[in-house]
Amino acid sequence: MNRYLHIHPEVREALAAGRPVVALESTIISHGMPWPQNRDTALAVEEAVRANGAVPATIAILDGHCVVGLEAHDIERLGRDAGVWKVSLRDMPYVIASKLPGATTVAATMRIAAMAGIRVFATGGIGGVHRGASDTFDISADLTEMAGTDVAIVSAGVKSILDIGATLEYLETLGVPVVTIGQDEFPAFYSRRSGFSSPLRIDTPQAVAAMLHAKWDLHLSGSVLIANPVPAVHEVPREKMEAHIQQALAEADARGVKGKAVTPFLLQRVAELTGGESLEANVALIKSNAAMAARIAVAYHG
Repeated sequence: MNRYLHIHPEVREALAAGRPVVALESTIISHGMPWPQNRDTALAVEEAVRANGAVPATIAILDGHCVVGLEAHDIERLGRDAGVWKVSLRDMPYVIASKLPGATTVAATMRIAAMAGIRVFATGGIGGVHRGASDTFDISADLTEMAGTDVAIVSAGVKSILDIGATLEYLETLGVPVVTIGQDEFPAFYSRRSGFSSPLRIDTPQAVAAMLHAKWDLHLSGSVLIANPVPAVHEVPREKMEAHIQQALAEADARGVKGKAVTPFLLQRVAELTGGESLEANVALIKSNAAMAARIAVAYHG
């Protein structure tokens, strides 16, 4: 056992018995939503996993350890404390060695989930190629991590603040299969439509599980991106959302927001511009993704 890895007893027992476990990231708690909605959402997401037959394993970095499976007081700490780091792969050694509290991004959560032996991971939306990346070279580590880590990701697509078309092209270059559940068009996080066709379509959790077995049994390393469109009742239409995103991007540029501060700024500003509508959609899609991930994990381990 890696001395930096701390697995919750419930999660460890489920893994040892071959029962389904779903990994969950923690940046949504510290950097994605305001208190106390962040705590309430994290707990509701864990409950969605349990209700669909799997064990939740929310992942974070605490007290010098990669923690797989959080207690309620850990979630509260991440949600309330102002000094929690947003941890991607490059930050992990520093945050662990310094024993700082850290909430893990998609890339860091994937790596820790793989260390623990978890195959399925639910998040809101993945990072990707940022708009204007031809000038800034701003491409999320989520994508390169997906190329080599054997953990399937269930998300509502790519965050709509990003360049979705370029992200899909980059995933193709990396050899990462991209499938959408139940529709031919790739979703755009808050919206069910993005304007881009999905490379692949699969309609059931059982068919997704069969694909995962085929991929990894063939020793084809890397992830599968499973896009689960936001429930229709909660979606924000793409055209409406795009106007708010353009305004938020202009404000970020004017204020000189750079690096890993960009995504939290944009998500918060879009939430303000939509009067909270985007935040409501965000909560709904994360719960939906967690439920779908649990069904896929159950089928995969069945």
